[in-house]
Amino acid sequence: MKRRLSLDDASLFLAVADAGGLAGAARRTGVSVPTLGRRMGELERVLGEKLFQRGARGYSLTARGRQFLAEAEDLRRLSARLGSFAQQDRQVRVRVTTGHWTARFLVDAIKSYWSPDATWVPEFVEGVRTVDIARREADIGIRSRRPDQPWLAGRQTHVLNFAEFAVSPDIAGYVLRSESGNETPAGSERWVLDNRSDAIVTTASSARLAADLALAGVGRIVLPVFAGASLPGLQQVGPVIDELTRGEWLVCHHDGRHDPPVRAALDAIAAILTDRRLRPSSV
Repeated sequence: MKRRLSLDDASLFLAVADAGGLAGAARRTGVSVPTLGRRMGELERVLGEKLFQRGARGYSLTARGRQFLAEAEDLRRLSARLGSFAQQDRQVRVRVTTGHWTARFLVDAIKSYWSPDATWVPEFVEGVRTVDIARREADIGIRSRRPDQPWLAGRQTHVLNFAEFAVSPDIAGYVLRSESGNETPAGSERWVLDNRSDAIVTTASSARLAADLALAGVGRIVLPVFAGASLPGLQQVGPVIDELTRGEWLVCHHDGRHDPPVRAALDAIAAILTDRRLRPSSV
């Protein structure tokens, strides 16, 4: 049975070709001269090609050796990339998916639960309806309901209240985020559509743009109370909308939560989300 080409031997071939002989390659690789000679002979047998002219001045490449060297350059680049990866700090990106306002809260508060020397760094993915934790498109999700899939774990972190906000109680119309594609309107947007559709002034393609319209005095906007309270210029202009009150759940794949960086991220994010002082339920 013909032996398969060894990538280790191909890597040693690069060292011998670069050094022009076994002695120089031995100093670079830490592999002994006899072992290098044996491995180069084995490589030639596997390939069925003579790669070197052996002489008093060392090992010079044959025409086929030069061709093999050109083919092996990709291995050199790969080896360099893998070496760089091995030398990198062990900081792992943990993908966190949530809605706009919770993502904004976590970014604003990041210094209170994360530091540059942590074993993980958050990578935020906005949009809870387009990212599938079960398929590992994200590591951690912050959702509006308890997960019902058996492969997902969840813990409740908060109860969120919603209310109308505007620059003044005199503002009568409404602005909201418009939906695109096959997305289902979020709870607050559905409430406006169901209860105030005749008073909608305009829409915007993102939650932040809709809030900016409200800040410009164009209309009222329904927001989580903690989000409205975080926007200077807006004030709560109506009572808490009881039918929109909902729980908040921190969700992760059962297997993923045992991964140390993900576990560290879960603990840190849970601590900040459960701190009632940071996200008021009423203004």
